[in-house]
Amino acid sequence: MKTSSEKLQEIKKLIGKLEKDIPSEIGAFNNFMLATEKANALEIKTKELINLALGISAQCEWCIALHVKGAVSAGATKEEILESAMQAVLMHGGPALMYMIHVESAIEEFIK
Repeated sequence: MKTSSEKLQEIKKLIGKLEKDIPSEIGAFNNFMLATEKANALEIKTKELINLALGISAQCEWCIALHVKGAVSAGATKEEILESAMQAVLMHGGPALMYMIHVESAIEEFIK
């Protein structure tokens, strides 16, 4: 199993390749992402915790790594991250619970 940091590197590599191959499309996506992830009515930490829960529900290991890292960077505690993750389990059931393996791994890696 790859570490969360390795998954983040894979994201960076993919985005870099897409910026060369389809610059207009990935540029538009990046602009949309930056606009929606900035603090407005919701603070960044809250948005990262929501994105984490959605990433778990979507069963995206890369999203989990990205948004645990983002949540930690925004000041989220382990307890807040786990509570957010459990909201995905509540709404998505057993498959989401199994993705808690990736959440725990990312927490251990990014909270030192």
